[in-house]
Amino acid sequence: MARKANFALIGTGGVGRALLESILASREHHASTYGVWFNACLLADSTGAIALPSISDAKLRLALDAKRSGRALRSLAEQTDGVRAREPSESASDFLATLVGELEPESIIVDCTATEDTIVALRRAVGAGQRIVCANKKPFSSSQAIYDALIGSPRALHAVRHESTVGAGLPVIAALSRLLGANDPVSKIAGTFSGTLGFVMTGLQAGRAFSEIVLEAKALGYTEPDPRDDLGGVDVARKALILARGMGWRLELSDVAVTPLYPPDFAALSVDEFLARLPELNASFAAQASECARKGEALRYAALIEGGKLVVGPQSVPLSSPLGSLSGTDNLVEFYTQWYASSPLVVRGAGAGAGTTAAGVLADMVELAFAATPDFRPRIRPDVHADLE
Repeated sequence: MARKANFALIGTGGVGRALLESILASREHHASTYGVWFNACLLADSTGAIALPSISDAKLRLALDAKRSGRALRSLAEQTDGVRAREPSESASDFLATLVGELEPESIIVDCTATEDTIVALRRAVGAGQRIVCANKKPFSSSQAIYDALIGSPRALHAVRHESTVGAGLPVIAALSRLLGANDPVSKIAGTFSGTLGFVMTGLQAGRAFSEIVLEAKALGYTEPDPRDDLGGVDVARKALILARGMGWRLELSDVAVTPLYPPDFAALSVDEFLARLPELNASFAAQASECARKGEALRYAALIEGGKLVVGPQSVPLSSPLGSLSGTDNLVEFYTQWYASSPLVVRGAGAGAGTTAAGVLADMVELAFAATPDFRPRIRPDVHADLE
């Protein structure tokens, strides 16, 4: 019989919905292979929540249908029980913290939002003996004090997972943790953490105009509605900071040196004005790409973590390097250590998308379900297990 693992999902946008769909599609796999049944006890968005001891799969599908059609969870009050609406006078932060405070110990709190409003709830969860899985970068790239509160205790090793905050479903943090666990000192991490900026850089390498590439990326849905949210580099800086803190560095986001892909005076423009003035940047980027090609190198928007410093921005890298060989929207991270000095450990693959991010979140949930049952072993090869008994 499968063991019940309670989970609370905060955030029912693209990633949250993909996660629920994956959980529903994996019921048999989780039960037969891992002996786990993920029991939803809370679904929350910014307007309200469904809070029940056990939210049936039928109700989960009802919530999915509502969110796909653009409706808030609070709109389901007439269709199902357990719906709670956030009061107009109540902040989202307080609302979520109250909901989390009512959950049982050992519940898995899953944060698939992109807001700082979950921080109070996550800190309360840690104090209440609950567990955390995060795809949300902001709690872990907020102040050092908040990072310490979430992940600074010995219990965090078995209670907190945040793999999908860097590289979506790629095992970047897992790779770093294994290196640290093996006492293989990390001297440098270099990586590209944005599929959007990877698309822009490889377009420049192919000789295309910067403005043309950005407009295409926006049309394809690779960028945020305001492309400056991607071109500014802050998202990359947050991911780099999370990795640096994972190495034990004590730094704030303000310590990261970030070079945006647009000049300061473009920041105050409207989106339409910004897009209209993009051609003014074409000559500069064409010259940079041409100079890189002359040296047998490529221009990449990368993060460099080395010597106590975090630098994020356009960098010229050898074409023969892993970063130089990168193309399209893939993410790539190089780890340089004692044993990976001349040939780095490389993690590469799709680093964005709701499906890949949700896959990373679900894998973290399975790991935490194991942590609560240390003597459990997966039934991947029942024939072999039988021979050993």
